[in-house]
Amino acid sequence: MTVKIYTTSTCPWCIKTKEFFKENKVKYKNIDVGLNKKAAKEMIEKSGQTGVPVIEINKQLIVGFDESKLKKALKLK
Repeated sequence: MTVKIYTTSTCPWCIKTKEFFKENKVKYKNIDVGLNKKAAKEMIEKSGQTGVPVIEINKQLIVGFDESKLKKALKLK
C-alpha cells in the first residue's frame, strides 16, 4: 500500500492526519508543499485542490482529514 500526504508545516489538519497514521501504524510519505513548489503543482494537478492535507492512498485521493474515508481506504476497522 502506498500512502502519501501533501502537507504544510503550519496545517493543524495535516498534523491530525499524521497522528492518525501513527496511531494506526500506517507508513506514509510526507510531502511538504510549502517547501516544494514542484510537489505543490503535482498536488493541484492531481486533486484540483490548493488546500492541505491531500492524502493519496493507492491512487485514491482524500482531501482533508476525514477519518471514516481514511479508515475505509486503509481497510481499518
